[in-house]
Amino acid sequence: MRLLLAEDEKDLSRALTAILQRSNYSVDAVYDGEEALAYVNSNNYDGLILDIMMPKLDGLTVLKTLRNQGNPIPILLLTAKSEIDDKVTGLDAGANDYLTKPFAAKELLARIRAMTREHTQAVSASLHTGNLTLDLASFTLSSPTGSFRLTNKEFQMLELLMRNPGQLISSQRFLERIWGYDSEVEINVVWVYISYLRKKFTALHADVQLKAARNAGYFLEELP
Repeated sequence: MRLLLAEDEKDLSRALTAILQRSNYSVDAVYDGEEALAYVNSNNYDGLILDIMMPKLDGLTVLKTLRNQGNPIPILLLTAKSEIDDKVTGLDAGANDYLTKPFAAKELLARIRAMTREHTQAVSASLHTGNLTLDLASFTLSSPTGSFRLTNKEFQMLELLMRNPGQLISSQRFLERIWGYDSEVEINVVWVYISYLRKKFTALHADVQLKAARNAGYFLEELP
């Protein structure tokens, strides 16, 4: 699962990024409201952690802009303010939840799990292709013959493929979606994770193939 963190206090941003990455989230960090809007509009995130007090555009403006655009991304607001009016303003503007600084890491993680779980369940609790089922809550890939709990990146790759059945997904799109625009990983890392998934497909006796189009990308195809 990939999150965008918009927090202008760089020491706090680095600390939160480390906490989230240890909990198997992929995280991009930005430091002002304009960057936050630009990144979210790439449509590559499962949730947004948004500080209210930021330069260029404040968090509430970013929030209202996204909701006016019809963007349903789950949003957790962060602020040093504790007044009830600020909380009401944020929630009325379309935030999913609100957390006042300082906060415990465990509470942050619980709030993120809750808001992304609600969003995911509103869409679907699982994805199906052929005889394969991907449980979105437990990261479990299963077939009638068994199951595997996928790693975070395996899960994100397969989720993208299963949400777009038959559609070619380029290696570049995988990199941007899962590792982030600023990542320095080599593009062949995509092939490595594709090979991990193929081995699991074989072990599960999947009636689905993970196929490659030369120099173009990958897609799922059900066997005849």
